[in-house]
Amino acid sequence: MSLNDRAAGAPFSFRKKKISVLPLLGLLLLVVALISVSIGAVSIPLSEIVSGSLTDQQMAVLNSIRLPRVLLAVIVGGALAVSGAAMQGLFRNPLADPGLIGIATSAALAVAIVIVLVGPIAGYLGLYALSVAAFAGALVACFVIFRFARLTGTFSVTYMLLTGIAINALSGAGVGFLTYLSDDQQLRTLTFWTMGSLGGALWISVIVAATIIIPSAVILVRNARELNVLLLGESEARYLGVEVERLKRTIVICTALSVGAAISVSGIIGFVGLVVPHLVRLTLGPDHRLLIPASAILGAILLLIADTFARTVVAPAEMPVGILTSMIGGPFFLWLLVRQYSGRFGL
Repeated sequence: MSLNDRAAGAPFSFRKKKISVLPLLGLLLLVVALISVSIGAVSIPLSEIVSGSLTDQQMAVLNSIRLPRVLLAVIVGGALAVSGAAMQGLFRNPLADPGLIGIATSAALAVAIVIVLVGPIAGYLGLYALSVAAFAGALVACFVIFRFARLTGTFSVTYMLLTGIAINALSGAGVGFLTYLSDDQQLRTLTFWTMGSLGGALWISVIVAATIIIPSAVILVRNARELNVLLLGESEARYLGVEVERLKRTIVICTALSVGAAISVSGIIGFVGLVVPHLVRLTLGPDHRLLIPASAILGAILLLIADTFARTVVAPAEMPVGILTSMIGGPFFLWLLVRQYSGRFGL
């Protein structure tokens, strides 16, 4: 067995887990998606979907509302979970999260600028103004991070983290200032966006998000073995032939693109990128070859369940899905802190 295989885990054990776990998770995702499609203000029984005996109203609801929303939940949940798994591997820290590098708060600042300073935008562009602003804010954060992370001549994870802390502080202050300037309607719009919601799901949103998130996730999966080796330390990874600087750049770019695209169509949905990789790691181990794809599927399942609950529990109103994920993630995060402090957890 090579050093790479030792760092990544036993290959036979990995194949066995992959063969048994990923199809089961995929089947569970399919079941949850079918249940989610059938539940709502307009009932669409699965038997009628299979038989093709839907009414015109049911068909319109299914094609225009339910399917785009379910697919968007799958894409966004998978993107956040995969990004969290990759960031935890890059930082070699189980408490790392995509929010550490300031992408979410930069997106929120850009949205606040559009809502408060620009105001309503007429025409077709107005439908996607907040999404475009959020994605642009995420890209600006990514550019700033790269500029500062290379101040030492190499791509420094420490400088990247410090830059993320500064971006979070500045963006948070900017959002707070714009919130102070906003009127009641602007404040309401900004507040609901920061809570996170999939209520505005459209086919164009699904397509745009998918064209960015899916390629980024595939690249992260292809770098899973190198992330395994990086767990040994940067010096050891270089000794084993890993191009550490290239790997850091790849992880950060793919994470920034995935999180930026997800936030642009859903608002800020917290804790998925933190909770899901931990659940997978605690169950299946730290091998990123299994951890990343399993996190993608489980993240999709978790967000899909949360969104289904959010749009049905207080019907005909709708609860922001970010509230539910925070209710789950907050206690889980505290448990992780206690577990790590007691010395019983580590990568």
